[in-house]
Amino acid sequence: MPTAEQILQDLAAIANAAQPLAIAWHVVLAIAVVGLLAGWRPSRKLAGSLLALPLFSVSVMAWAHENPFNGIIIGAVALAMLLLAGHLPVEPVSRGAGWAWGVGIVLVGFGWVYPHFLDSGTPWVYLYAAPFGLVPCPTFAVVTGFALMAGGLGTREWSGVLTGGGFFYGLFGAVLLGVGIDVVLLGGAIALCAATMHLRWAPSPEPEA
Repeated sequence: MPTAEQILQDLAAIANAAQPLAIAWHVVLAIAVVGLLAGWRPSRKLAGSLLALPLFSVSVMAWAHENPFNGIIIGAVALAMLLLAGHLPVEPVSRGAGWAWGVGIVLVGFGWVYPHFLDSGTPWVYLYAAPFGLVPCPTFAVVTGFALMAGGLGTREWSGVLTGGGFFYGLFGAVLLGVGIDVVLLGGAIALCAATMHLRWAPSPEPEA
């Protein structure tokens, strides 16, 4: 098991070596925000699938930098989200409760400018190159934020997988790695759990005759 210092060094290496990819993800994020503000409402199936993609990106980066733990765990979370999204209806997403919408905006903003890991002399670089799509915590924060704004996509299963991943990495980062700002992600995971607690589990499919 690598030490906390080694893990932080590896995450910093990813954040600094792959800044062009982070910039690309920020462009995608900006397009999504503009689209939502303009009234775009994707289907629950499409939204659930799209929100898994940044986590797949984190998994790929982890494998590329010889971190099989993050590669496997985050890849499994992303795959589960993608598979569960395939069973969601094509009806447009619905807006979450007012408080969940507010928390979601905070989480998306937090992940967008996640102020850690970059070796830069200016804070402005975080506006367009913070490691969203590269390392776990900012990526989980953004995805969880959108999930909150969309009412957990109306699914307890999909949201439960995302909540579990966000809770683990928020707790791991804040407590074991000493990155205090990751308590924001931890709080976001708890908020998503609370926002979807009222949803029913989907019934198991009937066995084929």
